[in-house]
Amino acid sequence: MTVNIENEYLCEISIAYKTIIHEIVETALQYVGCPYDVEVNVLLTDNDSIQEINRENRGIDRPTDVLSFPMIDFQVPEEFSLVEAHPEDYFNSDTGELMLGDIVISMDKVYEQAREFGHSPERELAFLVAHSMLHLSGYDHEEEAERLLMEDKQEEILQQKGYTRD
Repeated sequence: MTVNIENEYLCEISIAYKTIIHEIVETALQYVGCPYDVEVNVLLTDNDSIQEINRENRGIDRPTDVLSFPMIDFQVPEEFSLVEAHPEDYFNSDTGELMLGDIVISMDKVYEQAREFGHSPERELAFLVAHSMLHLSGYDHEEEAERLLMEDKQEEILQQKGYTRD
């Protein structure tokens, strides 16, 4: 498993973000039953930068907490076998790892939302990574039933690593 973390956040990050990201990526992959070694890219940035990315990629001109850019167009969440038909499209030819996708996180939002929801920034970062990993595994939350399913799965991933709301 390769987790490439690029930190372009200009302020000091007061939490063990590398550890949190690695353990949640690994736990989420085990949770969804991904049978491959994977590569995930994570960019930590600020509200201004994520707003620009959000505007360019989604046409939404405001900052958001996390953006997910999956490399696989799942028909069914967690159905990883579809990548076997075209390995050249999905696997890094140098490492053999499945290129799952990219995650962009606003650290400004991590701290803001931790305060707003009354929990730690560690828990908020873990939540955003778990949320995004589910997106990279084919989940979405456009409909209410999908949203509820994702929330349950996120919570189960976080509970496995002890990231609770208290």
